Amino acid sequence: MESPEACSSGETSPLSPAAAAAAAAERPSEAAALRALVDRVRAGEVDAAREVRRLTRASARHRRKLAAAVDPLVAMLRSAAPEAGEAALLALLNLAVRDERNKTKIVDAGALEPLLCYLQSSDLNLQEYATAALLTLSASSTNKPIISASGAIPLLVKVLKEGNPQAKNDAVMALYNLSTIADNLQAILSVQPIPPLIELLKGGKRSSKTADKCCALLESLLAFDQCRVALTSEEGGVLAIVEVLEEGSLQGREHAVGALLTMCESDRSKYRDLILNEGAIPGLLELTVHGTPKSRMKAHVLLDLLRNSPYSRSKLQADTLENLVTNIASQIDGEDRGGKAKKMLAEMVKVSMEQSLRHLQRRASFA
Repeated sequence: MESPEACSSGETSPLSPAAAAAAAAERPSEAAALRALVDRVRAGEVDAAREVRRLTRASARHRRKLAAAVDPLVAMLRSAAPEAGEAALLALLNLAVRDERNKTKIVDAGALEPLLCYLQSSDLNLQEYATAALLTLSASSTNKPIISASGAIPLLVKVLKEGNPQAKNDAVMALYNLSTIADNLQAILSVQPIPPLIELLKGGKRSSKTADKCCALLESLLAFDQCRVALTSEEGGVLAIVEVLEEGSLQGREHAVGALLTMCESDRSKYRDLILNEGAIPGLLELTVHGTPKSRMKAHVLLDLLRNSPYSRSKLQADTLENLVTNIASQIDGEDRGGKAKKMLAEMVKVSMEQSLRHLQRRASFA
């Protein structure tokens, strides 16, 4: 350790081997210090839990070395003292971040039961921390079925409806994680998630990660008629998805077009006009050029479905995007929407003038 004098002069004086050995003997090793910290957590010291949280906030190495603290922290999580429970919760949250083994260890130690209690707390801060913990734990494929069976889904939807803004954002992401198990989709739908999902979409930034996950979750849920009915019954429901289609991130736009395509494929005659009248065409046209590969493919398929008389694949290959848009624009009520669609097409053609018709034909094909 540098002396004050060495610090002020910018130089260090090398220690003799004997002095270095003596200094090493005087200070405990890091491993011994961490073992002592875990023992303090085991003894119920709240400050020790806070120290675990501090050490693991940005250190993967400490997350590994302090894995032994998981069991005593879960025991502390059950404490009747709010201060102790909060300290344990935040320490466990940091231990779980980007550490798959700790994620499964925390669930195996029995953390879900107290976490679900905190999820129902009247203290919105504790509710927020518990939601963040469930979001982190649900990122583990091993944990997903266990969390699903624990009764977390209805409570997460309740947080989505009633929690503070951060808790709502984390709840939708946790629900998305759980929705990747197909059997969970009906469980999610059974607790009416569509109104709060649409409210979250309307109230947030269209290009946010929250909007991405909202649209990803909706894309999966819209495979069910119950969800399609709920979405179209919600004022501005389809429009909220169209707005992400126009203004979202690349991932958000991919899920938004997927959601609209799922609707249209389920019942074209029922949903075609609704999608058209919400002004989806400009966003779809832009997506055929500037979207991800999946977005471009989905946009082409949806554009074809939105035509008055969709062609077969072979006929579509011989068509042009210009004719496709003209056909669609003629079916939209109001001159403004038709003009906007044609203007968007003209801009697209101008950007790709050198490739012109050949470029647009290739974009419009399914192949």
